Amino acid sequence: MTSEARNASRSGQDFILLGFPCSREVQFLLFSIFFVTYTLTLLGNTVIVCAVHGDRRLHTPMYVLLANFSFLEICYVNSDVPNMLANLLSQTKTISFARCLLQLYFFFSLGTTECLFLSIMAYDRFLAICRPLHYPTVMTIKFCVRLVIFCWVYGFLWFLIPVILVTQLPFCGPNVIDDFLCDLGPLLALASACVPIPGTVLICGTMSSLLIFATFLYIIGSYSLVVWVVVQVPSRAGRKKAFSTCCSHLAVVFLFYGSVMMTYVSPGSGQAEGMQKFTTLFYSVLTPFFNPMIYSLRNKEMKAALKKILGGS
Repeated sequence: MTSEARNASRSGQDFILLGFPCSREVQFLLFSIFFVTYTLTLLGNTVIVCAVHGDRRLHTPMYVLLANFSFLEICYVNSDVPNMLANLLSQTKTISFARCLLQLYFFFSLGTTECLFLSIMAYDRFLAICRPLHYPTVMTIKFCVRLVIFCWVYGFLWFLIPVILVTQLPFCGPNVIDDFLCDLGPLLALASACVPIPGTVLICGTMSSLLIFATFLYIIGSYSLVVWVVVQVPSRAGRKKAFSTCCSHLAVVFLFYGSVMMTYVSPGSGQAEGMQKFTTLFYSVLTPFFNPMIYSLRNKEMKAALKKILGGS
């Protein structure tokens, strides 16, 4: 950390994001790896959005939700990766208080929206497999659009209270965050070093845990019912087709929630410093990177649409 950065942090107006403390050569290597991952993530998710938009056969609720989910992933990686890349090349590694709070709000709001989208996608698969006769009348495009709007609006409203509470916290410096983004845990730890804030920690922890557990249990409950129905399907081909429509979604769910729970549900004191940084990196950078491959490789209709949009046969 340079003396310029230390002086900036002591002023109380800036934070220092340590990111990945290592030699300049290793930081350039990390920059190259993350830049390629970021670029491929944008391309992969953009192709899915364009494929759904350009193929009328995919204008169904399931694919409308998938296209919105891919657009969400584009927004999600843009909330933290560009700043992380700039941080790897920066000497001071500082971020202003206002930018830090803005990143915190968008990062967590988009994460909340992702939890809601995964729940809605589980509801869609539950209806399609467990209530196939009611599916066309219940899950109409109009109702699907309402669900999409609900996810986006509610996702950006849920985390307003924690962010407002963070703006009221004292930061007496040096404001050094051992992470690559303005995460909630490190910010609360910095404020706790100045004055006790048990009420704020309790409210933020409760809201995070409530969102994570409520959506995760709903998704698991939905797919438990789906599995119960599928195992009773007499034909092997029918069971295989039903499972194939859900496997990609479940893979994304476990990738996302597995790393999120390790970060925000496990007690912070019991988690190694490097482990929290790794789990945050996994669900915020790597999961959006894997999602296009998971959805396209296990879906015949999506593979056909991708071939069409990419100019294949």
